[in-house]
Order: sequence, then C-alpha cells, then structure tokens
Amino acid sequence: MKELIREPKSKFIKVSCSKCKNNQIIFGKPASKVVCTVCGKELADPSGGKGMIKARILEVLS
Repeated sequence: MKELIREPKSKFIKVSCSKCKNNQIIFGKPASKVVCTVCGKELADPSGGKGMIKARILEVLS
C-alpha cells in the first residue's frame, strides 16, 4: 500500500530589503519578526498565519 506524502503549504520567499537592497530568503509563515541581516530593517511580521511581508517579493521558492 502506497502512502501519500502531502506537499507543505508553507513556502520560502526571496525578498529584497527596501532600504539597502539586500536579497534575503525568509519563511512565508514566520513565528517572530524577521529583520534584514545587513541593515536591520524589519522585513516581515508574524500574523497568526501568513506573515505580513514588508519587503519587495522577488520570488516564491518551492
């Protein structure tokens, strides 16, 4: 009997910081605030489900 493996509903997102233009990969459903590793600007806030993304989304990674 084959077992079905479900694909995760959450994705990683490649974003660009609006302040310093640094590209960074973040989780689409963050549990805590996500900040830019270069300048410290806030990129995403947790909101119970999907995160509130505050940066420019470049690509959704699978």
